[in-house]
Amino acid sequence: MKTLHISEVVFATDCSQLVKMVSTPTEWPAFTTHMEEFLRCKEYFSTFTVQHIPRAQNTMADKLARGARTKPSSMVYVDSVPPRWLSAQEST
Repeated sequence: MKTLHISEVVFATDCSQLVKMVSTPTEWPAFTTHMEEFLRCKEYFSTFTVQHIPRAQNTMADKLARGARTKPSSMVYVDSVPPRWLSAQEST
């Protein structure tokens, strides 16, 4: 999205816990490292929203997720810049 110069994004998820974690990161200390990376990536966008939608209304994402689980993949991260936590692990 950075390459395409998309500056306004809305992500929809059927995981209400994810929405809560993103909305109140200080209440989720176990995810501090991941939240730091998330907040760093969030800075690239002028408007960034994560919203909850009920699973019944999320049929396309559900279909994509089910399809992804059936196909083995070694890809775990997609970006032109590695996350800080990954870089830190490689240097130790």
